[in-house]
Amino acid sequence: MPLPPEDRHLSPRTGWTRAHWEAVADDLLTAVRPYAGPAHALINLPGTRPSWSGRRSDGLEGYARTFLPAALRIAGAGGADPHGLLERYADGLDAGTRTPTSERDMADGDHQSWPLITDRGQAMVEAASIAFALRLTRPWLWDRLDSGVRERVGRWLTGALHHTPNDNNWWLFPLSVGGFLAEAGIEEKDARAAVRQGLEKIDQWYLGHGWYTDGRPRAFDHYNGWALHLYPVLHAHLAGDKALLARYGSRLASHIAGYAHTFGADGAPIHQGRSLTYRFAATSSLWAGALTGHTPLPPGATRRLASGALRYFLDRGAVDENGLLTLGWHGPEPRLVQPYSGPASPYWAGSGFLGLLLSPEDPVWTDREEPAPAETGDIVLALPQPGWLVQSTAADGLVRLHNHGSDDQPADQVQPDNPHYARLAHSTATGPTHEGTADNHLALLVDGKRTERGRVHPLGAGPGWAASTWRPRAAGRELPGVTVTSLTVAHGPDEVRIHLVTGAEPGTEVSHGGWAVAGTTLEAGPGAVARADGRLTSELIGLHGFATAAVVPVPGGTAYGSEAALPVLTGALPGGTALLACAARLTAAATPSPLTDLAFTARPGTPRHLGVRWTDGAVWEIRIDTGTVSVTPLN
Repeated sequence: MPLPPEDRHLSPRTGWTRAHWEAVADDLLTAVRPYAGPAHALINLPGTRPSWSGRRSDGLEGYARTFLPAALRIAGAGGADPHGLLERYADGLDAGTRTPTSERDMADGDHQSWPLITDRGQAMVEAASIAFALRLTRPWLWDRLDSGVRERVGRWLTGALHHTPNDNNWWLFPLSVGGFLAEAGIEEKDARAAVRQGLEKIDQWYLGHGWYTDGRPRAFDHYNGWALHLYPVLHAHLAGDKALLARYGSRLASHIAGYAHTFGADGAPIHQGRSLTYRFAATSSLWAGALTGHTPLPPGATRRLASGALRYFLDRGAVDENGLLTLGWHGPEPRLVQPYSGPASPYWAGSGFLGLLLSPEDPVWTDREEPAPAETGDIVLALPQPGWLVQSTAADGLVRLHNHGSDDQPADQVQPDNPHYARLAHSTATGPTHEGTADNHLALLVDGKRTERGRVHPLGAGPGWAASTWRPRAAGRELPGVTVTSLTVAHGPDEVRIHLVTGAEPGTEVSHGGWAVAGTTLEAGPGAVARADGRLTSELIGLHGFATAAVVPVPGGTAYGSEAALPVLTGALPGGTALLACAARLTAAATPSPLTDLAFTARPGTPRHLGVRWTDGAVWEIRIDTGTVSVTPLN
């Protein structure tokens, strides 16, 4: 992908400017052209498997998800369209809406009709992107369309107003369609009702301080930024609704205040949650804050974070030899792809080009880059609403997310653990294991099988700590009478993980995984150490209750490499109430202090009185009982 020269004066950390964003957008949009069908209504990108919605829906997805970045590119250039993008997307509007019907009813030889919008159907998702694209380019596209085409497109879009979405962020798709149709004078009453209903739905899930659940009781991930904040804020901005923008913009600013800390110094977002193949869509909420003036970040920091994320993925193989975004993280990675994802799904990343709506003279483009939060110093930030503790270190720019609140479990049942949600920790430099011993997880062994975490019940998060309780599950059921109270405390680059297990059978074996790192491995000292080609080190040391330490290979590796290794501690529970504790560290620092300098003390009794002396000499006092914790720094 040819790019303009770097500008290290304006952008000392990434080298990238607005010209780089424009060039990347142009190249991505040019690369999809050969895959457009007749009249450009469907863009069928190559792939070995379709989504569960079928190939025609995937073709609509290719059209809609590339139309949005095309619209952002053109609107940001004041309507300039030297590559003739609008003509092709106008042809697609015409052809796709002539005879829309269901996937199964498509006539032979029909290679251009769009699927109808149905209850919980994928076409509703894509309609939102089309509606926003039409809204952004209205003077140059919609207002110039033949009246018959406008009538058919409007009729197709109204399907989003009269069908039921999935009960999560999908309520924002009828909202997005309704916002455009109301302005276009099409079914205005129902269109405005869809906007109201969408906002009412997400208001039910708002927990404060910038965090929503995504329909499910404890579903927290990147959808907070690239959907639950982006869609209502962008709608309010385009509608010029100051009251609505003040309400949802203030929530966005609160979200960004914490979310900005989750990007590594190399630009990587936290590898956590679903739809990770959307990659640099993680920047869209940052841009939305700058666009609307609802952000705590200085302009140079916004661009630094966003350009860092875009460059992170492009430098690591996110685009294949044909210039297409792949289904994966760096390159292709089938294990993080959801069943609803098709070959064009990664182009949700197109919302990451939202910053192009800011004029070239805006300070976000003209100010000198400022450091990302992960570069400014060692930070441990509690986010009580999702139950997270975010830990970053300036020496290596790594960010770790300690999870005591997100599980993605539905309200009415408990499903098998999703490794992208259920782990005790996630980071900007590691991905979860998918086979063998689970990373960042305490497991009890029952009939030779490791238990899962199941539903997570947060106990809170405060300065340097986060805690939760959970009921270990085996064979899809909770172990009768067994409860685990888990606490993570973090300081500088180090972590101590403490678990109080009650009700387990005496002699029950346990294992605890650390951070899984891609690369070569070795064992050292009293604990287990895995090293990734000299760049990344994962350490795990037993402090109480564990008997052995080892490093084990990770079958199939992780999203960060086909070969990976995992430090693991093992032991056996004495029965009754058992205390387990370990020290962990994920670092890329050249000469970190020895983790063995960390000291841990435990006194019997109820509650347990614990002490941690960190490697820098700081001392913390901890009390833990079943379902309760307290953490007190003493110096």
